Amino acid sequence: MGKTYRINDIFYSLQGEGRHTGRAAVFIRFSGCNLRCPFCDTDFDSSRLMTADEIIDAIAPWLYCGFVVLTGGEPSLQVDTELVDKLHDAGVFIAMETNGTHAIAEGVDWVTLSPKTSFVDHPLPIVIRRADEVKVVFDGIHPPECPEAFVGSTYLCLQPCDTGDPAENRRLTAQCVAYIKKHPEWHLSLQTHKIIGIE
Repeated sequence: MGKTYRINDIFYSLQGEGRHTGRAAVFIRFSGCNLRCPFCDTDFDSSRLMTADEIIDAIAPWLYCGFVVLTGGEPSLQVDTELVDKLHDAGVFIAMETNGTHAIAEGVDWVTLSPKTSFVDHPLPIVIRRADEVKVVFDGIHPPECPEAFVGSTYLCLQPCDTGDPAENRRLTAQCVAYIKKHPEWHLSLQTHKIIGIE
């Protein structure tokens, strides 16, 4: 059958966060991660094994949008050049959201680094050397930081953490706004898919 990938979900929606907010996108959500962040919204116990060809078949109805987001979990643990090549052959622009602690396969078009070292007990070092966007999740405790290697060369997003408590979410958003007004190199990222009630 060939190599398989552990896939948590595949769906078509709008990109809700970061630089590409509002853009129609096919999401391929990989199961499994090398970190366990307290706010993670992925069910790692739910997955199915799929080959690259099966993944392409699954996203075929939406290929006309031309944009695929590889997310997780931590997609860099599974995504390889075989899958990247097949996605490119299908005519799509590939974005990946990663915590940056594992090397990324060659050919990914857009890399969103979302460092999580502040949120885990045993942080791993960031090993990637390229990112098009840095998206920092703000929890009201840890100050926003861009990894030094990416300062001045990357689109910076600050995103309030979704705590599940509307009042706390408003407080964190207000703090993000205040921070960005003082540090205008940052841009506000909201989880608009949650705000408008889509997947």
